[in-house]
Amino acid sequence: MQVRVCREKTTGHVYAMKKLKKSEMLRRGQVEHVRAERNVLAEVDSNCIVRLYCSFQDDYFLYLIMEYLPGGDMMTLLMRKDTLAEDEARFYVGETVLAIESIHKHHYVHRDIKPDNLLLDRYGHMKLSDFGLCKPLDYSILHEKDFSVGVNGSQSEERPPLPKRTQQEQLQHWQRNRRMLAYSTVGTPDYIAPEVLLKKGYGMECDWWSLGAIMFEMLVGYPPFYSDEPMSTCRKIVNWRNHLKFPEEAKLSPEAKDLISKLLCNVDQRLGTKGADEIKAHPWFEGLQWDKLYQMEAAFIPEVNDELDTQNFEKFEESDNQGQTSSKAGPWRKMLSSKDVNFVGYTYKNFEIVNDHQLPGITELKKKSTNVKRPSVKSLFDDESDSSNPPVQGSFLNLLPPQLEVSQNQSESP
Repeated sequence: MQVRVCREKTTGHVYAMKKLKKSEMLRRGQVEHVRAERNVLAEVDSNCIVRLYCSFQDDYFLYLIMEYLPGGDMMTLLMRKDTLAEDEARFYVGETVLAIESIHKHHYVHRDIKPDNLLLDRYGHMKLSDFGLCKPLDYSILHEKDFSVGVNGSQSEERPPLPKRTQQEQLQHWQRNRRMLAYSTVGTPDYIAPEVLLKKGYGMECDWWSLGAIMFEMLVGYPPFYSDEPMSTCRKIVNWRNHLKFPEEAKLSPEAKDLISKLLCNVDQRLGTKGADEIKAHPWFEGLQWDKLYQMEAAFIPEVNDELDTQNFEKFEESDNQGQTSSKAGPWRKMLSSKDVNFVGYTYKNFEIVNDHQLPGITELKKKSTNVKRPSVKSLFDDESDSSNPPVQGSFLNLLPPQLEVSQNQSESP
């Protein structure tokens, strides 16, 4: 998967274009993931969520045209700041609460809330991204892949514990490994709720657990259950009662400890099970004006030199050769065609958003007759990325690894 900055040719507007390879989506069984991401972005109208303008496909790839947020992501901010003061963290935790609440109100559970997926606009306000693991809450309890193998073991079955690190040593160790985890295909389990790891039934409460883990990281510098190995992290999460500890050096307020403890706990006791208002009413947020949060000045104002600036994202090296070969190899390659039923219905144009933002370059697609062959939507955009401006690593990138193809109709049929 790639995410690039692109410019619409007619208007000059800048967007983020996420490009997903169809063959990879099929190989990894992620067709439903990419469709879920498109659906959430199209359905949820909130200033807390990354905005989707259109989606389309060609023979080999899927594309999402989204707003570009040049402020970077929370992962990068935390790597640069180490820790946040409680007032600073309160701002970002508050905006995360509003973002999670907005998707829950549309009956979706995100399931992948982590700093990488919290993007910042040019003014420092946060928006939630990467909805590839979203699930609709048509039923109250979800069941997923069993992560419990090797997780339920007792402490005695683990390797001997490592020497106890100070908060600063743990922070430095986490930051060294964080870059590697951000680039890996596996990712990090540090923010996953125990009920998800154990394949127990779970609902939207798992997103509030993730919020607690992120809040802990903001104030302490690393996630609450971080370990040198992912499986050890999973064991710690499952046995959270024995491993949730607040380092004295962090000097957290009693209110902060209390809120984190009420998020990192059993589902039946977790704040948020009856709605976000439970969390908003916690004493740690006392005095926060929730209805004005997105109008106030952000805790940090990112440095943004121009609309194409990518300095606030981590960079990574492209691997075009690997991508080119994998798209034409494997049995799933036979499943790819311009009429591939796996991706029927993926094309989408949000004309309401387009009209509101006066984007005639995209809007002209709506005006053209369906009987006249339309230009490829992709041809409307100039790719502003080049060898001197590699794709950015961050929340945009951690969206899913799939890819799609470009259709010229607003709706598709098999």
